[in-house]
Amino acid sequence: MSTRQFGLIGKNISYSFSKKYFTEKFASGALTDCTYENFDIASIEEFPEIVAHHPNLKGVNVTIPYKESVIPYLDKLSKKAAQIGAVNVIRFTKNGKLKGYNSDYYGFMKSLQPLLQSHHRKALLLGTGGAAKAVAFALDELGILYTFVSRNAGEGHMDYNRINATTFDNYHIIINCTPLGTSPDTKAFPPIPYDYFTDKHIAFDLIYNPEETVFLKKAKQHGAIVKNGYEMLVLQAEKAWKIWNK
Repeated sequence: MSTRQFGLIGKNISYSFSKKYFTEKFASGALTDCTYENFDIASIEEFPEIVAHHPNLKGVNVTIPYKESVIPYLDKLSKKAAQIGAVNVIRFTKNGKLKGYNSDYYGFMKSLQPLLQSHHRKALLLGTGGAAKAVAFALDELGILYTFVSRNAGEGHMDYNRINATTFDNYHIIINCTPLGTSPDTKAFPPIPYDYFTDKHIAFDLIYNPEETVFLKKAKQHGAIVKNGYEMLVLQAEKAWKIWNK
């Protein structure tokens, strides 16, 4: 029986969740014909070489910073991945075509849902990358309005300097979609006025390593409901597994 190979495309991913998660999943499920490895590449231009050199690849996950730049290398996109404009799952079809999907939005949506109360109607998304796009799509599905925040104000997003007490009165969900605070740079955090968090706020961080980022710690000190990205990752990984096994 030939090996079914899976993997993760990203940059500086030695501490990645996916490899450990899937390796353990394969071991506990006695899926002896499946392997999972990290493909740590300096540039997305190396992606076709990985495909060429690994004929047993059946699917890959995609992480920062390639969720958007991988798209031109794919033959097809799922409807949702096309709408989101970011891909975190690629399936290698029987006829050798590469199809991109997005399971991030699903993982985030299912992870946020249990925390929502009636006053949680608007969200601030810190960051504008591929992860933020998936989060925005999930918020659309949940009927929650949102505004992007980035270092420089532009069309459709505000900059960090404009966040004040009034912002916190209007937005009761604050989501960190940036890598700020990820291990090993755990002292970093998004530059927002944390004093305005209350027990009416949700602070959600897509980061899972460390378990509690400075962003979450500071929000929690002011009574906010906090959640990290671990459950979201598990949910998106299980969704990826379903996609690969279609």
